[in-house]
Amino acid sequence: MTFEGSPDYIIIGGGTSGLVVANRLSENPDTKVLVLEAGKDQTDDYRVKIPACWLELTNSEADWKYQSIAQETLRGRSIKQPQGKILGGSSAINGQAFIAPGKPEIDAWAKLGNPGWDWAGLAPSYRKSHTLIPPSDEATLEHLGIDWIDNEYHGSEGPIKVSFPGVKENILCKAWIETFQSLNMVTTADPFSGTSIGGYSNNASVDPESKVRSYAGSAYGVPARERPNVRIVTDAQVQKIILSETGSGALKATGVQAVVEGKKEEFTTLREVILAAGVYNTPKLLELSGIGGKKLLEGHGIPVRVDLSGVGENLQDHLMTGLSYEVVGDVVHTGDPLLRGDRKALDQAQFLYQQHKAGPLTIGGMQSHAFMPTPDASALLDKFPRPQKATDGEYYDIIRSILEAPNGTSGAWLMFLAQTNFHDAGKSFVGTDLKPENYISLGCIQSHPFSRGTTHISSADTNAMPDINPGYLTHPADLEIFARHLQSLDTTLRPSKHLSQWLKPDGKRNHEDAFRVGDLEVAKKYVLDTATSAYHSCGSAAMLPREKGGVVDPKLVVYGTENLRIVDASIFPLIPRGNIMSSVYAVAEKAADIIKGL
Repeated sequence: MTFEGSPDYIIIGGGTSGLVVANRLSENPDTKVLVLEAGKDQTDDYRVKIPACWLELTNSEADWKYQSIAQETLRGRSIKQPQGKILGGSSAINGQAFIAPGKPEIDAWAKLGNPGWDWAGLAPSYRKSHTLIPPSDEATLEHLGIDWIDNEYHGSEGPIKVSFPGVKENILCKAWIETFQSLNMVTTADPFSGTSIGGYSNNASVDPESKVRSYAGSAYGVPARERPNVRIVTDAQVQKIILSETGSGALKATGVQAVVEGKKEEFTTLREVILAAGVYNTPKLLELSGIGGKKLLEGHGIPVRVDLSGVGENLQDHLMTGLSYEVVGDVVHTGDPLLRGDRKALDQAQFLYQQHKAGPLTIGGMQSHAFMPTPDASALLDKFPRPQKATDGEYYDIIRSILEAPNGTSGAWLMFLAQTNFHDAGKSFVGTDLKPENYISLGCIQSHPFSRGTTHISSADTNAMPDINPGYLTHPADLEIFARHLQSLDTTLRPSKHLSQWLKPDGKRNHEDAFRVGDLEVAKKYVLDTATSAYHSCGSAAMLPREKGGVVDPKLVVYGTENLRIVDASIFPLIPRGNIMSSVYAVAEKAADIIKGL
């Protein structure tokens, strides 16, 4: 133990947001912080450190291995929901993509009833969390089309090191930029301006010097752990938040019950309990502690401490799918030999990484990205009725206004330098039945779905899996929009001369339906057969007014309590347009400032 007595703050979850808040609160040497993390410390695990090894962590001991209930809208499939069960959380197991949100959806957070949570209020927290380190040579900058960096939107002293994974030796990175230039759809601004649209070379949370993952564990956790006023306990699964009555009528969180390395322990706090357990475990712990919908809690025999029906509601996620195209001969180098475990390819990749900090092991999920609109969005949406329920109608109107704006993003396109087999329900989108040829994959993500879902406890047993129902494609407009983005990958992106020159004429594809997605009905079928989570779930304990289904107020305090806060992606009222990691860091930075009274 690094300090005596009870801590000022107990943070439940040593993940992406929890370690940010622990680090920032403990900057004051008089503030004692205890972090309880259910997973283990795998700081030295090569799968965490080496960017390309991230897929090995999916469905491993570092993953909670959650799955959705059967999604009738997706042919009855159960969709995997990876969540980091590890010090550093999902930032330790993801593909490192560091993607910007859009200004319109962040401004919408404020419009929904959260003063101070607009773009102007949150942009400083994005800058505070990271340091952008662009390539130092002009040749790489030109190859990757990096002429848009605006330092106004990036940090220079933030803990997370952000770089560009693309390299000038990779012809496909340049082909991506040239394709969007030829289509007059190259990025219109720095994506972190929040106003851009179009294709660009994306950032990743990778240290460009060491070529290792930069994440909450290394960037925030390691420095915090060196302080005598911080204690981080791993293999500590919190079972319940201890709540006591107060004279004011609001409950006070006095501590938590947890199982640490198999033994039950109780921890008390002097000031606050801070929930940073993630989009599924945060609402789960609230409900197990008696905070949630009255009917649900009573059904599981849990005494109701706060009747808060918004807990576990408003769940949002991005769906993704993609098409794989066989590449030409030995000219184009992809990650397929590594995925297949080819010994020669593995040896060469390890040599390049160990000796030169170069090669395919330096690259995580992707290097090339685009924010794209839906042409004629208004006419498409006019085909479907507006929701009748007031809260659903407000949510619908906001999303529709984003999609109809001139720079409105309804989808994100990306390139993955290997095959994907979305029809194969393996442990990840790569699949298990790998093809012998080499491929590149063009993928798409629906940025602003109208559909929302729920996540709730399945029983009073703390070890039971939650019932996760993302409600994918439950709004009919989502399938129409998503299928059109899939179509465009094959009818607009693939045929571009800059990209098609590297694809084998009449080459193989990942599935027979991949040849026919130019037909809208086939594209819809392909989506229903293949779409899976992009691992961006959020919103399950939303920052909204209580009467709108909110769980926390703008100070992130849970309604009906005095000192229980939530600081993770659960509080997002509306999902950002791209990968959510950068927004998780920003929210946690702002949360720490709020807690410190800044």
